[in-house]
Amino acid sequence: MAITASTTNPLKGAKRWAYLARATTIRVATVNDDGSLYLTPIWFVVRDQRIFLPLDAGGRHGKNGTSGRPVSALVDSGDEFVTVAGVRILGRLEAVNDETAHGELESLMFDKYFYEGHPYAHRYFEFGEFAGRVYYELVVDKLIGWDS
Repeated sequence: MAITASTTNPLKGAKRWAYLARATTIRVATVNDDGSLYLTPIWFVVRDQRIFLPLDAGGRHGKNGTSGRPVSALVDSGDEFVTVAGVRILGRLEAVNDETAHGELESLMFDKYFYEGHPYAHRYFEFGEFAGRVYYELVVDKLIGWDS
């Protein structure tokens, strides 16, 4: 068996979900129609050990992620060997079509990235309406986590 950070210092269970909930950026990779990768950093929220991504209609991730092609994501942190941690995620995207859930996810986004009176909160959510922002669940097929 190969020795990797995820086998010698795994990040699992509640600790992994707490790490994901606190992280602010997830790097998402989807596959375009021509087979090339589309890779971007995205804000996200975690609710009930499920990962949700706010994607604007003009972006490619929603179409790519629901096409049946694989989705990969990475949440990582640390600048030195002793502070490195991360979670690699393999799965697929599913659109959240429930208006109640959409409102709850918007509230989670506000709580995580903004505060009352934040100078850009209104613009972020207003642009989301204009851009046809939809929440997608990153349905997890496999999680691989490591901690230093």
